[in-house]
Amino acid sequence: MGAIGPWQIIIILVIALLLFGGGGKISSLMGDFAKGIKSFRKGLQEDDDKSLEERSEQAMDVTPAKDEAKSAD
Repeated sequence: MGAIGPWQIIIILVIALLLFGGGGKISSLMGDFAKGIKSFRKGLQEDDDKSLEERSEQAMDVTPAKDEAKSAD
């Protein structure tokens, strides 16, 4: 019952051929979809880089100077 037969393999190959190959509209659509995903991921990564830069610019050094640390003791 759990084994994949030759008909299932043929059906899977036909579907894969329709989606990713064959030079049809579906293959170009899937290629555009992949480009969109890559662009989205790149945009997210750029946003993370920008927010990291903003946080580093806003960061303040709060460690006490050596003179202040000695006078507090």
